[in-house]
Amino acid sequence: QVQLVESGGGLVQPGGSLRLSCAASGRTFSSYAMGWFRRAPGKEREFLAVINWSGGSTYYADSVRGRFAISRDNTKNTVYLQMNSLKPEDTAVYYCAADPLIFVGEIPPNAYWGQGTQVTVSS
Repeated sequence: QVQLVESGGGLVQPGGSLRLSCAASGRTFSSYAMGWFRRAPGKEREFLAVINWSGGSTYYADSVRGRFAISRDNTKNTVYLQMNSLKPEDTAVYYCAADPLIFVGEIPPNAYWGQGTQVTVSS
């Protein structure tokens, strides 16, 4: 069992930056691939980025590659999403997910999910 709690969302102006955190409970955090998704109003949940258990491999959606960076600290049971050059279209609820198997570009059917954190990009 893994429990995930996201934080770090908020209101930011276009072009600004935010860093999201996802804190995980449980002693097996380092054995899970961790990812970030978002859901904008009226849209489907969208894959953004994933990082493997060691942090040695990362994958990104085209929409965020070069602007967002995923990282993890297994000593703190935490995964991060650094978001730069934010745009109004990045406005969404952001979720982290954990799965024993790495997932690229898809929603893992059996993952653990956090409750989400709101990110609003507006002037």
